[in-house]
Amino acid sequence: MTVLEYAPQGLRQVRSLVVLGDSTAVGLGDPLPGGGWRGVGPFLADALSGTEQVLFANVSINGARMGDVRSIQLPQALAVAPEVAVIIVGMNDTLRSDFDPERIRADLGYVVGELKAAGAIVLTVRFHDHAKVFRLPGPLRRALRSRISALNSVIDSVSAAHDAGCLDLDLLPGAYEMGTWSVDRLHPSELGHRLLAQGFAGMLADRGCAIPRPVSLTCSGGRQVGTAGHVVWLIVKGIPWLWRRGRDLVPYAVSIMVKGVVGPPR
Repeated sequence: MTVLEYAPQGLRQVRSLVVLGDSTAVGLGDPLPGGGWRGVGPFLADALSGTEQVLFANVSINGARMGDVRSIQLPQALAVAPEVAVIIVGMNDTLRSDFDPERIRADLGYVVGELKAAGAIVLTVRFHDHAKVFRLPGPLRRALRSRISALNSVIDSVSAAHDAGCLDLDLLPGAYEMGTWSVDRLHPSELGHRLLAQGFAGMLADRGCAIPRPVSLTCSGGRQVGTAGHVVWLIVKGIPWLWRRGRDLVPYAVSIMVKGVVGPPR
């Protein structure tokens, strides 16, 4: 593939990018040798950069929910005056006992509307079936699928209402291959983050934006985590996290089980 140093005639050269959202937006799953995370944001910023580096800001926060994006991250994002804004958030909402699709709709609609009003091209994501890459007991799996379906319905409607691009992770090539995911099976690996960036870049190209340096799917520059590191992560971080979130989801899973046995109310 030819690498372009300048925006071809008639294409828009993007000069500023902001990423909002949760731990996936932060870059978890793509660790750097010196510490910290890289991820989809820097890959996309590099793809958009021609002779001048795109102004890039990542205002995402580990554990963020949709309300956090509205109350904390949106003002920071608007201060950057972004030409492109990427939003990756919602999964933390699905894992909590107070999951509320209508509140999520209101928050996401406000965030997307404000970014669009500020002149940004806004890109969102709709989520894949986590049960295909992350094993859960049957009731929890069905509960999570139900919640993700409700979340995706909200994201679809808000994206359509505001003409925001929406990257469908269920249709993303490689989305269900194990190499796309980090050891926790919840966050993308380096390859997974590169695939996300490539998907976003393609959407921007469809909207008339120049992509001077197409995203490479060849992994490089990240820190390789060995088997011992994976085991330590699962014991210290992964299992405790799953236990905390699972407790929030269990009551909903039980209600699904009960409905399956006794049927819907008459």
